[in-house]
Amino acid sequence: MRIDEDGMGNKTGKGRLEALDMSLKLDSTEYDARIQAVQLRFQKIQQAYLNSKEKALIVFEGWDAAGKGGAIRRMAAVMDPRGFKVWPIAAPTPTELSHHYLARFWSRLPARGEIAVFDRSWYGRVLVERVEGFASGPEWQRAYEEINGFEKLLADDGVRIAKIFLYIDRSEQLSRFERRLHDPLKRWKLSYEDFRNRDKWDEYQLAADEMLARTDTAAAPWTVIAANSKKYARVTALETIAERLSANVNLAPPELDPELERRFTAELAATEGA
Repeated sequence: MRIDEDGMGNKTGKGRLEALDMSLKLDSTEYDARIQAVQLRFQKIQQAYLNSKEKALIVFEGWDAAGKGGAIRRMAAVMDPRGFKVWPIAAPTPTELSHHYLARFWSRLPARGEIAVFDRSWYGRVLVERVEGFASGPEWQRAYEEINGFEKLLADDGVRIAKIFLYIDRSEQLSRFERRLHDPLKRWKLSYEDFRNRDKWDEYQLAADEMLARTDTAAAPWTVIAANSKKYARVTALETIAERLSANVNLAPPELDPELERRFTAELAATEGA
């Protein structure tokens, strides 16, 4: 689905963050029903992937405190870790910096039957590395084509790709920073880098808009979500991901293996007769 067609909150067209309807929200009753339904769907998706050997990659990008972690946790809560990986991406190490910026992601890509989630990703090249000057102009300018080629390569190999960008406004971000600051269990999430990024809000927004415009492809489309309401953003993100991962996939559970059933019946009879 394209974000200018599906009610994601974009009023005038794909990729324009300022055009999002930031008032979108859900009441608790609707949220509870939809989150339960999408979590059940994720369980069905995973068992289907384990049997069909499908593979998927999910990218979360967005503003600091926009709700990426909360959405990922609701998905991870119902997934078997043997086929589900979450990769929180931080700044590259000195060793990683000595290689091409995409190199560190290859070992984290999903194998057949797996779903991999990236909490931030290779898009750092055209966001933080661009804005903070960690990449030169020629480096980040050619990255759009490199990233599109990278994602097409993955899609051609059968990887399903879902990309989510969560956007909150300045006022909402500051409110979330304040809650983190005064909550001892969440204070670790707040860093000096959050305020550094906030000081360059307009530069980051310009970079994000260009990223969304230049890397929204048929193989790996972006979904941009107004995230001032955590419940609305969380459900919308997860439903969008579930739709992309389940398209043309048979989610029906496998038939019961008759031999396995006979083995269980024999074991049960032996136990009861003991």
